[in-house]
Amino acid sequence: MNKPRQSVALNTWEFLRDPMIAPTGFREYDARWKYPDDINLSGITALGLGLGTQMQGRGIEPLIAVGNDYRDYSVAVKNALMLGLIQAGIAVKDIGPALSPMAYFAQFHLDAPAVAMVTASHNPNGWTGVKMGFERPLTHGPDEMAELRDIVLEGRGKPQPGGSYEFVDGVMDAYLDDLVGDFRMSRKLKVVCATGNGTASAFAPQLLERLGVEVVASHNRLDYTFPNYNPNPEDMLMLHDMADAVRSSGADLALGFDGDGDRCGVVDDEAEEIFADKMGVIMARDFARLHPDATFVADVKSTGLFASDPELKAAGAKTDYWKTGHSHMKRRVKEIGALAGFEKSGHYFLAEPIGRGYDCGLRVAVEICKMMDRHPELSMSDMRKALPITFSSPTMSPYCADQTKYDVLERLVEKLATLHADGGSLGGRKIKQVVTVNGARVILDNGGWGLVRASSNTPNLVVVCESPESDEELRAIFKDIDAVIRTEPEVGDYDQTL
Repeated sequence: MNKPRQSVALNTWEFLRDPMIAPTGFREYDARWKYPDDINLSGITALGLGLGTQMQGRGIEPLIAVGNDYRDYSVAVKNALMLGLIQAGIAVKDIGPALSPMAYFAQFHLDAPAVAMVTASHNPNGWTGVKMGFERPLTHGPDEMAELRDIVLEGRGKPQPGGSYEFVDGVMDAYLDDLVGDFRMSRKLKVVCATGNGTASAFAPQLLERLGVEVVASHNRLDYTFPNYNPNPEDMLMLHDMADAVRSSGADLALGFDGDGDRCGVVDDEAEEIFADKMGVIMARDFARLHPDATFVADVKSTGLFASDPELKAAGAKTDYWKTGHSHMKRRVKEIGALAGFEKSGHYFLAEPIGRGYDCGLRVAVEICKMMDRHPELSMSDMRKALPITFSSPTMSPYCADQTKYDVLERLVEKLATLHADGGSLGGRKIKQVVTVNGARVILDNGGWGLVRASSNTPNLVVVCESPESDEELRAIFKDIDAVIRTEPEVGDYDQTL
């Protein structure tokens, strides 16, 4: 087929006729575009043809599970994607509306080697995308995405016979059955279930009810306009709303899920928002008691407690800090045989014998309920307060265009490395080390740190800071790292700040 155009004016003959795909939509570990501004339906079909061609070229059995989130245009996008896959000779198993982890589950349930989930995850309406993978439970990483991008943009998609379509009913029920198993709560637990009107609204309330939890509904009506907030449990707007629901209902905790259900956020019984990395430490402590000498993976945005926590050390636990991103984390968990991986954004990767290694917000909810059941004498706030105190920022995202963000980051990493080499400091603390596995994590002499990296999903940089000493020091660390960031004129305003 012809090479897709990189841009075509809307409402033109060419827009209806020709595939159009902006190259920037091919990201490190999934694909996302503004729709239809940066990709049209013909472009989505070209993407499906390219994905199918990639499968055929790698000798993968031509069978794929395909699902879509609840956005009003996702069915059209999925249909266009499936058309391209069928053109490439792939047998498509359409599982219907789904969460991303339900699609990952379908790979196991249907014995399908490949998956393609149409979702823009937590991005606002107006975005679309695909999460895809060939090797259970892994999804495409940078190498696979680069190969797919080249196949698609160079017009190397190869039609061939053998493609087929089948709608498979019952996967949602099988997914929920798998999550629940034979577990039932033995303690009373009242939980705010926050779904922001997203796809998880069709799953999470009934899952919790089946566990024997008293559910307090919070925006559980499916509504793809997202009338209350964009479902993103890393966003303070959603977390504050969850906290308000805890206060008004007297719930024991709140669990919040993002738009495609692969992330989970937590607010405790005192209406304190627990950032996902701290929640990860709480869960890792419990897992380490059950599985001594366990290995965990934490992303570079996460708290230093994974390495320094006395309880984890006492249980023989070891933690590997790795690249941010669901594909990177899944792959690392599998590579080193870790029990679980934790990402500050709320992705948790629970491997055997707990889970299957992919990120599933609902699996996390089940495991939190089980943890609470194992410790009936403790509240969620008790578990939070048992952690060593640190002062952490939210994940902050100053604007930086996709076309320039990696060049900007490269210069920032060099500037921070030079600051370290010159004996510099952040927040009045001497820089001890700069870890550059994913951007620059600047570690200070007291264990505090500041991070700057490029977002893989949106036109932003990502900034996170932590102090083991005080909120004042946290703010000073942020002020100093932001001063370095501000030397780059392409960096714009933050979405939120301290």
